Amino acid sequence: MKGSLARTLLALALAAVLICIMLVALGASPINVALAFWEGAFGTWLALTDTLTKSTPLLFCGLAIAVAFEGALWNIGADGQLLAGAMSAGALGPMLSAWPHPLAVLAMLLAGAGGGALWGGTAGWLRARRQVNEVISTIMLNFVAAQILSWLVHGPLIERSHAYPISLPIAPAAELRLYFRPSRLNFGMLLAISCAAACYALLYHTEKGLELRAMGRNRRACEFSGINTAELTVCAMALSGALAGLGGATQVTAITHRLYESFSPGWGYEAIAVALIARLNALAMVPSAIVFGALDNGAQAMQRTQGISPVLVQVIEGAVIMVLLALDATGRQGLGRTLKGPMSQAKKATDDVSVESVSQLEAWR
Repeated sequence: MKGSLARTLLALALAAVLICIMLVALGASPINVALAFWEGAFGTWLALTDTLTKSTPLLFCGLAIAVAFEGALWNIGADGQLLAGAMSAGALGPMLSAWPHPLAVLAMLLAGAGGGALWGGTAGWLRARRQVNEVISTIMLNFVAAQILSWLVHGPLIERSHAYPISLPIAPAAELRLYFRPSRLNFGMLLAISCAAACYALLYHTEKGLELRAMGRNRRACEFSGINTAELTVCAMALSGALAGLGGATQVTAITHRLYESFSPGWGYEAIAVALIARLNALAMVPSAIVFGALDNGAQAMQRTQGISPVLVQVIEGAVIMVLLALDATGRQGLGRTLKGPMSQAKKATDDVSVESVSQLEAWR
């Protein structure tokens, strides 16, 4: 624990040094940029609540990725699953005007979870039944989801005047109410934190969680012990998709209230870094998501007050991620497994059965 914390602090210090060098080379003052970042991310109550709001979809998608990665299922499709959830919720929302508010919000969230589960479960089924590599299928499904969203807002769901490529607004009864107006803080962050606690309990305190983690270490050993890995694969990917879909539904019901093109700025991809830096730990995902939400929020303030271009902000984020992963052994190994997923799976197929893994599973039962 102390070693991991020390590596993280050292990585942050090195990242800060690299960022300062870049800023000085560009003629900017590192101190002024840092003050602008802090002011934009945490300096006021509205800035803090906006950081939490921007962290919410990252947390949902990070949890989705962690659940899949724990089972050695390389889900790169959280962005598409988030869009699938948003589309399901956005299509249902305008029809809920006569519903009581709690039921309408619940229906929106369930629709989002269902849409994401369908999207993730499809990739899981392809992996389990047709041996289609999930890296390829989830990436391709991202593009499919984005194109379906574009078709919907230009066609079936377009607003009544047909002047803009946006959907009809959801019914007021289906809107997730904001707290502490004029901030955008809403129930979504609390829901995401609750999901993080539930995922932690599932992965580390249930038999199914042990089976999923064991499958991630040795699929063949799990099959030898009688676990239906095909069913577990589909269920894990469906759960992963449901979490990302909840993120999309929360965004629709609480923030945007409608669909539009470019709905996601890349939350699903950024959440891969969120998950890896948190070492796939569901509880550690909360501060990790907040850090990345602060980077996104503070970047806007740096651009406004210091003239830092959005491209440089992305470079800064990339530098932080790469230094953290380079010095963190667990994160580095997780990134390596992600990039070499197909090779790892091929090697697992030829590994000897792990007697220790089988014994642990039998002892749990």
